[in-house]
Amino acid sequence: MLQRVKRAEVRVEGRVTGSIGPGFLVLAGFAPADTEHSLSWMAEKILGLRLFGDAEGKMNRDLAEVGGGVLVVSQFTLYGDASKGRRPSFIDAAPPDIAIPLYEKFVAALRDKSSGRIPVATGEFGAMMDVELINDGPVTLILER
Repeated sequence: MLQRVKRAEVRVEGRVTGSIGPGFLVLAGFAPADTEHSLSWMAEKILGLRLFGDAEGKMNRDLAEVGGGVLVVSQFTLYGDASKGRRPSFIDAAPPDIAIPLYEKFVAALRDKSSGRIPVATGEFGAMMDVELINDGPVTLILER
């Protein structure tokens, strides 16, 4: 899930692990079937999305054009299934031994594909995080492949 933000910050035990000004807060969940190809596609898609207003207010500008950043926060709960009972099942989420390398490859793909032009900040995988943001719009997208 991606949210366009005016700013966003993530803290672990009071310590800031990542922050951005304008840009995208990406809440990233991973499934066992995710591949390096799908991670690469997702990174390119995020970096190229034109979700920022131009002079006429139309969404025609991308992250690089507005000097935006990306804050990636791992969130396995995106794969929660609450269709039965009162407690969600997370069976569709990748377990940590699979999700951690996927998360690291995804962050590396964002950094590599942006060629350093777009700051990429992160939370801390598996930690209890406080995520603070000012949503811009709001503009929120669910991206899957």
